[in-house]
Amino acid sequence: MERAPVIVHIVVPWLILLTLGAVMVASAAVALDGAYLTKHLIYLGLALLLFSIAFAVPTMWWHKLYLVGWIGAVAICVLVLLPGIGHTVNGASRWVNLGSFTVQAAEVAKFGICIYLAGYLARHAERLRGDEGLSALLVPLAMVGAIAALLVLEPDLGSAVVITVASVGVLFIAGAKLRYFLMLILFGAGLLALLIWIEPYRLERLIAFLDPWAVQFGSGYQLTQALIAFGRGEVWGLGLGEGVQKLFYLPEAHTDFIFAVIAEELGSVGAIGVALLMSWLVLKILLLARTNLLDRRSFAGFAAYFLGLVIGIQFLVNLGVNTGVLPTKGLTLPFVSYGGNSLMILCALLGVVLRATLEEQHEQ
Repeated sequence: MERAPVIVHIVVPWLILLTLGAVMVASAAVALDGAYLTKHLIYLGLALLLFSIAFAVPTMWWHKLYLVGWIGAVAICVLVLLPGIGHTVNGASRWVNLGSFTVQAAEVAKFGICIYLAGYLARHAERLRGDEGLSALLVPLAMVGAIAALLVLEPDLGSAVVITVASVGVLFIAGAKLRYFLMLILFGAGLLALLIWIEPYRLERLIAFLDPWAVQFGSGYQLTQALIAFGRGEVWGLGLGEGVQKLFYLPEAHTDFIFAVIAEELGSVGAIGVALLMSWLVLKILLLARTNLLDRRSFAGFAAYFLGLVIGIQFLVNLGVNTGVLPTKGLTLPFVSYGGNSLMILCALLGVVLRATLEEQHEQ
């Protein structure tokens, strides 16, 4: 499979999603104070700048300094927990305040873990598939687990789950034995259930998800308002900018629930179109990852698998939350929702993947 056409198939839908995101943020935040469109356009410009910088950096640098990725991820996750440094919103300390801009630890951690896993597996994938499979698997699991634990302490369970699931998925693709993979699934499911059980607000969200209309003015408010948006949009939608739910009915309409705004204004046709476009992007990234591994471009292949899994998981969770299939959880729609950190990190990772793919040298 030729790499250049595959890259075109990735870049075009990516740019369409970025454009759509700017349009929908402008619509969804129209009633909010704070010049959200201006801020989003600034974030978009920074995201494209980071993409260009990441694309310009030779893959050899990332490959050699892969441990720095993990160290950086740990450092930012520790910083947000320190008094006076971490910026707290609604009881969660997830950001480092840099004046007019905040850095979200979980998003930076995604970049660091991607670089670390790609570098580690480029070196040790053969061990993972051989007799030393368990020892080769425990090292990255411990490294990723440490970062996930720090994220849970913030608390940011959603991001911890996305990063962990994507990491385990990459390890399985790299050759981790099925029995270890199944054990990880069982352990992870049990740990997730425990984390939900010990936090009342998480359990409350789960109960609300099962019957949101029973608590439509309480913990089920966001979900019921999102479902109303879907109902109002019907097939063709009310028209761009004509939605009503964003007018202080639907909380976080420009971030976590922007897909509901799309459904209301562009209808089922528009919502399905966005879902298909996102699915196409994820599929092409995963196919690119497979091609890279077949060409013995290990770093590029594993980095692309991680990026594709993160985008795909985050998209499915956001879609599930907006439609009531999953409990409410604050995860943005990749490349579309308002949120500078997510936008910039995903664009930077895409730059790393495309640069690694285009370079001619094979990994040793």
